[in-house]
Amino acid sequence: MKRYLLLLSLLVASGAAHAVDAARVQEIVTTNCAACHGTDGNSAVTEYPKLAGQHAEYLYKQLVEFKSWDGAPAKRENAIMNAMVATLTKEEMKALAEYYSQQKPAPAAAENQATLALGQKIWRAGIASKGVPACAACHGPTGSGIPVQFPALKGQHPQYTIAQLKAFREQQRANDPEAMMRMTANGLTDSEMAAVADYIAGLR
Repeated sequence: MKRYLLLLSLLVASGAAHAVDAARVQEIVTTNCAACHGTDGNSAVTEYPKLAGQHAEYLYKQLVEFKSWDGAPAKRENAIMNAMVATLTKEEMKALAEYYSQQKPAPAAAENQATLALGQKIWRAGIASKGVPACAACHGPTGSGIPVQFPALKGQHPQYTIAQLKAFREQQRANDPEAMMRMTANGLTDSEMAAVADYIAGLR
């Protein structure tokens, strides 16, 4: 928290966060976010993603795309999140993204030993016969992602990861640059998604 407050003060001093102070961020966290994601970004409910330690750029992009701007449809549809961000400004979204990026993610572990080898194979090498690329190519060997470009996935709830992969495969989620995730998920079966999602949970 101290690290976040220091970062936020620097952002305010540089004009990047404008008038969004720590008290306002805490108000948003408590009112809008904590029930699903926890105050520290380590959600207790597996259908909601862990946000702690996620790249601020990625979090900000998602928040912006959950909201309808100038009457245009939101780029990412989710009834709960569309409502949560409806009144937030971009400056508040930036400050909120910075807050959660500075929280410490709680460690997790893979639980299904029977599918560990398959999950590892998909993560490290993909499935060449189906044109599925290695997940690690974009998200990094340890699942840390690449700031600005690709999100961190390590330690994420398998249930949430599976839900997103299915949403990409079924074209229900379409805010991935150049349809990269839609093309990837299209080549995965439900069992392959479950295997790689469980493997991702144990990455550190």
